[in-house]
Amino acid sequence: MAYAQIHPNWDKEPAGITDGYSLEMTAKDIASLREAAPLIPPETPVAVTYLPGEEAQARIAATVAVRELGFEPMPHFSARRIIDVPEFEAYLQAVVEQAGVRRCFIVAGDPAEPQGPFFDSSALIATGAFERAGITAIGIGGHPDGHPNMTEAECWAVLDKKVAEITARGMAPLIVTQFGFDADSFLVWLEKLRARGIDAPVRIGVPGPAGIKRLLGFAARCGVGASASVMKKYGISLGNLLGSAGPDKLVDAFASGLGPQHGRVRLHFYPFGGLAKTVEWIEDYRRRHPA
Repeated sequence: MAYAQIHPNWDKEPAGITDGYSLEMTAKDIASLREAAPLIPPETPVAVTYLPGEEAQARIAATVAVRELGFEPMPHFSARRIIDVPEFEAYLQAVVEQAGVRRCFIVAGDPAEPQGPFFDSSALIATGAFERAGITAIGIGGHPDGHPNMTEAECWAVLDKKVAEITARGMAPLIVTQFGFDADSFLVWLEKLRARGIDAPVRIGVPGPAGIKRLLGFAARCGVGASASVMKKYGISLGNLLGSAGPDKLVDAFASGLGPQHGRVRLHFYPFGGLAKTVEWIEDYRRRHPA
């Protein structure tokens, strides 16, 4: 595995559980990223989402801002939202040329039916456009809590296929999971992943601090398990939805539970409560848990 194709810090052992983390942002978050930038380590990977109703130019501007601030941009491509091949290739060319993008993340997207020729992320890989553009790594989704439209067996089969196809095309696969609230489900899923012979690095999705109702809303929208017992582990009582919550207990559980059997793993933060708030939480956690 050419870990440096994904990011140079994958060749280094992390000093602590938050070392080498990555972030996610939308095209509207440029100002928030600038505000949080002084607290974010140089070359931190920052994913730029592909949301409905956004202009491509707004996503390109966000990707350029990530690069200009000294971080590593990783733009998303939502297969079912892409209208045609020229749109796909023009967007890819723009982020490569304007922001020096070397790594991309691909998803099928939310629409039940594609708005263009691409039904899923495998169809984007099959075009060969990424390797032609000089992309070195492709991020793909992992679903420890399951997928709303696929069985567990189907999820594994699709993941196996994508990892093999990306590798065969000379790029490095990176698995980025959906966020979740239960460390145990992630750890079990990681062991199953490694037992299948998949050694691709994994970024575990962690929800940044946010209002409890907001967190539960995102969980419902994304098909993430949020039962009373799971939320109790996370530190939330479903009988009290006031206030906000941070991922302290979840990250603590990863710090103590992750081992060699889980392979190379880092954290990926979904800043549901805002980029600045998430980065401030990470820095506070690092101060409270020095390596």
